[in-house]
Amino acid sequence: MSSGGDDYKREESVALIVIVSLAALSLLSLIAAFAYYCYITRKVSRRLNSHPLPKRSSSPPPLPLPAPVVPTQGKESPSSNSASDGAAVGALVVGAERGVQVFGYRQLHAATGGFGRAHMVGQGSFGAVYRGLLPDGRKVAVKLMDRPGKQGEEEFEMEVELLSRLRSSYLLGLIGHCSEGGHRLLVYEFMANGCLQEHLYPNGAINVGSCGGISKLDWPTRMRIALEAAKGLEYLHERVTPPVIHRDFKSSNILLDKDFHARVSDFGLAKLGSDRAGGHVSTRVLGTQGYVAPEYALTGHLTTKSDVYSYGVVLLELLTGRVPVDMKRPPGEGVLVNWALPMLTDREKVVQILDPSLEGQYSLKDAVQVAAIAAMCVQPEADYRPLMADVVQSLVPLVKNRSSSKPCNPNAQASRPLD
Repeated sequence: MSSGGDDYKREESVALIVIVSLAALSLLSLIAAFAYYCYITRKVSRRLNSHPLPKRSSSPPPLPLPAPVVPTQGKESPSSNSASDGAAVGALVVGAERGVQVFGYRQLHAATGGFGRAHMVGQGSFGAVYRGLLPDGRKVAVKLMDRPGKQGEEEFEMEVELLSRLRSSYLLGLIGHCSEGGHRLLVYEFMANGCLQEHLYPNGAINVGSCGGISKLDWPTRMRIALEAAKGLEYLHERVTPPVIHRDFKSSNILLDKDFHARVSDFGLAKLGSDRAGGHVSTRVLGTQGYVAPEYALTGHLTTKSDVYSYGVVLLELLTGRVPVDMKRPPGEGVLVNWALPMLTDREKVVQILDPSLEGQYSLKDAVQVAAIAAMCVQPEADYRPLMADVVQSLVPLVKNRSSSKPCNPNAQASRPLD
């Protein structure tokens, strides 16, 4: 009996030793695994510290419209004469620091010779524009707004608001304004050669220049004007957020300086557009007959593509020398877009629609390319029209003559004298 009990105790001891050994091995395995984990963690940590991951970069958001500048009575902000954006589109800046001068009515009355007819340089639905001379010697254009009621006030406020906050060498610069009593006046940089419309249609234009009348613009000058006007719209559409829709882009709102460089003007009807892709703003239909995009005229839905259509009409004016609507022409030719569009993509017919005064000044290749750009801009479907940035890029190679190209006598100073 005793030997059996000894065997049982011996087996029990062996089992205990086995269990303890297994437990010890398990513990050692856990310790080894933990040690290996710590080793790997330290190794990875050292590697990350010696080679840190690059910080994620994010593209800057579009420039927002800054807060409006509070004008100072009687003098300009020191920053009002700061450097402009120059010729490069990429250098365009939204001017948060730009101030405008507040004028008294008597100041502008004196500067324009009492708003006499001899000083009048333009007349439109908004009122009249007069040339003026400030006491410091600056030549200015003064718009005397005579549109009564709420719409006139809204147009005045929109123009002051936008031009005080936007800065581009392709937009007409606002020097100041007057809102004294019931008077509403806007003071701009003086543009010596008036508006594009005057030079395209000399018979109904104001007499300027030194060639015995309005100069006929040559091909290089027309292409440069087309490019600079396109850059003005590109700035409004793509360089600020939300985009600005001009809503009344036309040849009479493209002004020309003494060297025939173009500035986009007249922002009284401008609207802030939608900042959503494919978005629109709904508004009552305003604009000028012949320039209004069809979808805007039908639905009141306004987008930047509405301006693109208007630009296409102006480009057709530059190509053909015809007004957008002329019901005195033969049947089928009264509306410029309807008449020209079928021929714009036909190489054989493009030459037939070009302004006869341009003969011999252009290559067929350039004419066909500009016609194709115009055709895209005036497409009936807004989605098929290009962005203004695309228009700019397409026109840049065509503007071969970057220097000032003046019609008639190149040594003549084509300007409106102030006296």
